[in-house]
Amino acid sequence: MALRVGIIYGTRPEAIKVAPLVLALDTDPGFEPVLITTGQHRDMLDEINELFGLRPHHNLGIMHPGQRLSTMAGRVIGELGKLLLDEVVDVALVQGDTSTAFAAAYAAACERIPVAHLEAGLRTGDRSEPFPEEINRRLITQLADLHFAPTANAAENLLVEEVHSDDIYVTGNTVIDALHIALNRPGDTMNGELSSFTDGHQTILLTMHRRESWGIPMARVAAAVAELCSSRPALRFVIPLHPNPEVRRIFQSRLLPFDQVLLCDPLRYSDFIKLINGATLVLTDSGGVQEEAPVLGTPVLVLRDRTERPEGVAAGCARLVGTDPARIVEEVGRLLDTPQAYEAMRRPGINCYGEGDAAPRCLEALRKRWLPSPEAPAGLSAGQ
Repeated sequence: MALRVGIIYGTRPEAIKVAPLVLALDTDPGFEPVLITTGQHRDMLDEINELFGLRPHHNLGIMHPGQRLSTMAGRVIGELGKLLLDEVVDVALVQGDTSTAFAAAYAAACERIPVAHLEAGLRTGDRSEPFPEEINRRLITQLADLHFAPTANAAENLLVEEVHSDDIYVTGNTVIDALHIALNRPGDTMNGELSSFTDGHQTILLTMHRRESWGIPMARVAAAVAELCSSRPALRFVIPLHPNPEVRRIFQSRLLPFDQVLLCDPLRYSDFIKLINGATLVLTDSGGVQEEAPVLGTPVLVLRDRTERPEGVAAGCARLVGTDPARIVEEVGRLLDTPQAYEAMRRPGINCYGEGDAAPRCLEALRKRWLPSPEAPAGLSAGQ
């Protein structure tokens, strides 16, 4: 009898990172995936579901305008537990550190359903940054039965927190699997507006959306972009805007007058990956982009003071620059004007987040835990 794996996701990044695992589960007769979306990113999920062929069995539709995080999490917990029981789910799988992931893990644990955590063990050491992600990921660790750590560093964080080694598998990150799937789609080209705007120009991709970035930090980054536009007229910026009204207000109010800046809606994932691939460099506060850009050889300046993904910084392909305008302008200028510094960060194919085989590694860990064979080893050695 197939193991029924309930995969709960609600945001675009979660959908991207669970997609390779869903595709792998779909092709293995030992498993039966049950897809449940909370709708935390309602409009942004449709494109990812379509791109990867994901067909959710249930959509909780829990989002309302202006809703508090606590209200949203409460609704997920209240509605998901019974649904998991009705679907006779054998194990619930959550991804990352979103409020959806925490609430789903808690709901499953309350119903005594085992929890597997994809992308486990990331830590900044500061509960307030990123917020609420650092809190969510720590709580999920306490609820999970099986931990898929993307790197050895993440696994070590879990061991320090006294998670048993038999419950940890180092798998790599499924975002690398997803990136390769998106890049290899036949006949998929970048949209015309984006291509014509960036063609022949040094282009910087900027993404910024985290809650701790709202307000003054985001305004400081916009000021740095404005200064770079004034001092470097040939430079182009592409800034896909998160749907949150606060994010849009800050960037639109400060950067709309600049012809060098393209403020646009969130891009299709395939366009986004192609843009990273063709960009001169990336400015971001996103965790996923810190993982994707190094694989494509695009330097990353991280608009944060600390990161839960230190592997890229240690490898030299990412650098923490914070949100001080002078520091951002200085670091961008250093890379644009100093070929040696740029090439030192441009390391295509670097595999500090895995080699694109995380999904089958996760599948093997699920099999060994809940569909064991007599000779199957357990724990860290099996995942490495």
